[in-house]
Amino acid sequence: MYQWGVATLLILLFASRGWAAANKGEMLETADFRRVVQSAKEKVFPAVVFIRVVSENYTSGRKQNVESTGSGVIVSADGRVLTNWHVIDNATEIRCQLVDGTARRATVIGSDKDTDLALLQLQRKDGDPDFAYAQIGDSDGLAEGDFVMAMGAPWGLSRSVSIGIISCTRRYLKEASEYSLFLQTDASISPGNSGGPLVDTGGRVVGLNSRGAMGGGDLGFAIPASTLKLMMPRLAEFSSGNWAYTGLTLQPLRDFTRDMYFDGNEGVIVAQAEPASPASEAGIRTRDRILKINGQPVTAMTEEDLPAIRAQLALVSPEKPIELLIRRGDAEQAVSLSPRVKGKTQGEQRDFPRWDFTAADINQFESADLHFHRNEGVFIKGVKHPGNASQSGLQQNDIVLRIGQADIKTLDELQAAHRSAIDNLQKEHRVLFTILRNGMMRQVVLDFSRDHAKN
Repeated sequence: MYQWGVATLLILLFASRGWAAANKGEMLETADFRRVVQSAKEKVFPAVVFIRVVSENYTSGRKQNVESTGSGVIVSADGRVLTNWHVIDNATEIRCQLVDGTARRATVIGSDKDTDLALLQLQRKDGDPDFAYAQIGDSDGLAEGDFVMAMGAPWGLSRSVSIGIISCTRRYLKEASEYSLFLQTDASISPGNSGGPLVDTGGRVVGLNSRGAMGGGDLGFAIPASTLKLMMPRLAEFSSGNWAYTGLTLQPLRDFTRDMYFDGNEGVIVAQAEPASPASEAGIRTRDRILKINGQPVTAMTEEDLPAIRAQLALVSPEKPIELLIRRGDAEQAVSLSPRVKGKTQGEQRDFPRWDFTAADINQFESADLHFHRNEGVFIKGVKHPGNASQSGLQQNDIVLRIGQADIKTLDELQAAHRSAIDNLQKEHRVLFTILRNGMMRQVVLDFSRDHAKN
């Protein structure tokens, strides 16, 4: 018993020493990691800006000025700021607060809805020193498990930093991954963090915070630095993404979402060639398999491979035809396709007071369902409640064909009809609308005798 007791004591002694050493090592590692985090934060935090935006909103049936907040990061000494497109969309005023508390107004150099990116220019004063700015890093070298920090101004609370890991380096988000995949992270990204930098432990910007989850744990998505590097010069040169448009809708060989699987290990499937598009004009059909673009082989095994191929098609010069090698059935053939400029991805919007609705241009990218029925024209964007339009039976997404006997194809024509009606209000307070609703034409009489802004 005595010998066994000594042995037990020795085991406990060595075990306690080992635990103490291990615990000390963990404490040292924790201290070292804190220094790493602090060092990375100090490199980027001075470049983080808190953004307040006043923007126009037309969804309620009248033009409203709405204030919102977001984040951004300065990326050049002369004060260029990267943020999200959705932070500054329809902005009439942009104010940025710097880390020292000073404020600067900003103007939009360029923005792109498809990648959710915008490039701003901070206002400079005579004698201003260079702005502190952050370095754009390499997102291609990231791996799941790498530590990152999300910086920005969540919930309008000025600056903060949260820490987490990269959960996925190639996250595909339906309806959002047109030309780029996302970085997924469990670093907390909340409303207001949008446009702030996602930073690695070396103090480099590896992504731009774009989306966060409101519930179900910390789940956030950032635009990778590779996309930032691609887009910054394009936004500066073209004020937009300046994408080429082909009209091709692509599908991977292993389409788990649709439960469709194609034979072979090369190429990408054409799901659709949109009517009257460059693709349909070139004779490309559904189920064609694209093997090469300008001689370069392409393959999309899963939907994560689609954004890179879409970007490859969209980055070509619209003035120069591209050569596609396709397989149709068992035969291969070369096809020449002439892209065109994609142009605006949103329609212009306007307010029509007294009629109590707002209207917008039909745009094939923003209002595809309406574009299917009519490839040009205007539609009712929002209806005010209560208001003359709603009480007369006009509804959101009604396409306006005629007012009285005048055809309406543009917002200018709609505004001219509105101005004429208001000018003649004392003589006539009703006007006949011919609209298209869900593909069916109908007549609606709009009575605008009552001023809902007053009573």
